[in-house]
Amino acid sequence: MGYVAQSAGGSASIEREFVERLARLARIALTEEELHQLTNDLDAIITAVARVGEVATDDVPPMTHAVSLLNVTRRDVVIDCLQVEDVLGAAPAVERNMFRVPRIVAEGP
Repeated sequence: MGYVAQSAGGSASIEREFVERLARLARIALTEEELHQLTNDLDAIITAVARVGEVATDDVPPMTHAVSLLNVTRRDVVIDCLQVEDVLGAAPAVERNMFRVPRIVAEGP
């Protein structure tokens, strides 16, 4: 049971029965107008995808991104950082050398 017809020019087109079957499998009720529109839309998509396949790509190297990317990095330089006592000294509550915050998750059921 073929749902994609080949035209004389070799391009593929979606048949209405295929769209009806997809709609039925997806349990989507389509009006006649919606069925006609969706068939045309899917046909346009298939045609566009087929055109992409016609592009000569033999001399085009594979890519992972559309534009060249350069990862900007900097030197990893060790610098002095804040002392624990200074940071915790500004905290509203401290417990066992850590910030104490209000409980937001209850324990147990």
